[in-house]
Amino acid sequence: MVHLIDTVRGAVQVATYLDDTYLDQADTRVIAVGDRDGAPWAAVEHCLFHPQGGGQPADRGWLDDVEVVPVRDRESGLIVALAPEGGQLPILAVGQEVRARIDVQARMTHAALHTAGHLVEAAGRLQGWVMLSSNHFPGQARIEFQAPQPDARLADPEGREEATAALRDAVAAAIADDLPVLAQYEGEGRRVVHLGALHCAPCGGTHVRSLGDLAEVVLPTLKVKKGRVRVSYSATHRSH
Repeated sequence: MVHLIDTVRGAVQVATYLDDTYLDQADTRVIAVGDRDGAPWAAVEHCLFHPQGGGQPADRGWLDDVEVVPVRDRESGLIVALAPEGGQLPILAVGQEVRARIDVQARMTHAALHTAGHLVEAAGRLQGWVMLSSNHFPGQARIEFQAPQPDARLADPEGREEATAALRDAVAAAIADDLPVLAQYEGEGRRVVHLGALHCAPCGGTHVRSLGDLAEVVLPTLKVKKGRVRVSYSATHRSH
């Protein structure tokens, strides 16, 4: 469990979204209020909201019935709720009880894409490639690699399709094995996400429970540009 501490106000916030991807609402209380560039914000004790970061978009959420956008506030260190553009946050007081909710469908989309991104990274590492960057936004999801050793497959269309087929096979095998997805806190409190014994990486995102929850994982033929291997992908959360 991660606690965020506001050294100015002494407020302590629990980053609940890191502990349970599937928790969609919680009764909590306001622990701090302030403003950001003239816009009022409120922070709640049990924060369900994932802020944008780590290649993952922000959750869509509500405090009571008011839509909010979560942002990590640099000054306080807390994750705070702002009104979306054109909206207005009501006046909230420290200690006030509120119900926090998230858009479950958006959360499942983001969790599936982020988990699939780790899986694509693992498949690329099996090819001997090193990840350079990642993006887990819907419609933009991709992992970019560098091949430290020359890879002849990347030089022509047939070879690139062969390399992509190898990635697809590795991804499909891990999903078929339904590898567990676990977040563990390791040295100095660093959160590390594990895909069974296949792969692990430091990460502050939301993820599915196991790779069997991934559906419609599609990898178009990879592209190579300026020495970077770009693997685009899409994924959804399997319906139960």
